[in-house]
Amino acid sequence: MTEDAPKRFTPDGQEVPQPSDNDVLYEPDDGFAWITLNRPLVLNAVDWSLRRGMGRALDQAEADDNVHSIILRGAGRAFCAGGDLQGSEEPDDGVDTPSAMDLMMRIWLSPKPVIAAVKGHAVGQGCEWAGVCDMTIAADDAKIGEIQIRHGFGPPILITPFLANLKNAKELLMLGSVVGADEALRMGLVNRVVSVDQVFDEAAKVAKQFAALPPRGVRLNKFLVNRVYELQAFREALDYRDDPVVQALSEDASGDTVGTDRLKTLREQGWTEFLKQRDAGFKE
Repeated sequence: MTEDAPKRFTPDGQEVPQPSDNDVLYEPDDGFAWITLNRPLVLNAVDWSLRRGMGRALDQAEADDNVHSIILRGAGRAFCAGGDLQGSEEPDDGVDTPSAMDLMMRIWLSPKPVIAAVKGHAVGQGCEWAGVCDMTIAADDAKIGEIQIRHGFGPPILITPFLANLKNAKELLMLGSVVGADEALRMGLVNRVVSVDQVFDEAAKVAKQFAALPPRGVRLNKFLVNRVYELQAFREALDYRDDPVVQALSEDASGDTVGTDRLKTLREQGWTEFLKQRDAGFKE
């Protein structure tokens, strides 16, 4: 997509591929479809290219009458490491790029159930994408959390308080904790935990169960459950940045230089030093 973009390298020196149409893969299967986040060298971090690919894949799944449910997964050893802080600049090519909020609302509103199959890290936006799916199947090696506060940021999408109870939501959002699969299950972040070699098979099993049910009934029951949460101000919570009280608090905290300093470290000293600074005091 962007042949002239500067080269990027992982902390261990591997060159990161340029953005391409293969950053998200779509594969129809027996009554369902796989959508695979396909940037494994950067742990499927979310950039403009991945968001465009995700939008296209959802279009395909929703248009195919033979697809009754969708499985979202990540290529390689992680589900999704969140937003790509070193991503290339979006090209000025006239193509619309959906926001993370747009994509999560598409999953929320989709008449077809969406299952997240999570192995490895699902942090930041990755945690939120897994959370907005109708079901989440976690591998026993999964690491799940909202780590944006370590950068000095707030969460892009405020879904965790609807998944976990009050105390757990505060622990995840205020400490930036990353929890293992069993703890994520206890907190309500995932539906079930299986061995890492079974996570995709288990997701496919659930997808086939959805395919065997009357589509209209599945669609109605998804709507009914979602509606209960919408009556609890779910959508307003997702758009929390538009709340005048939140805006006032954000302006009051504008003198906090933690996030700025850490991003400066990333730009000037590289990813390894950024991680050391960001994760000081955390053991995962």
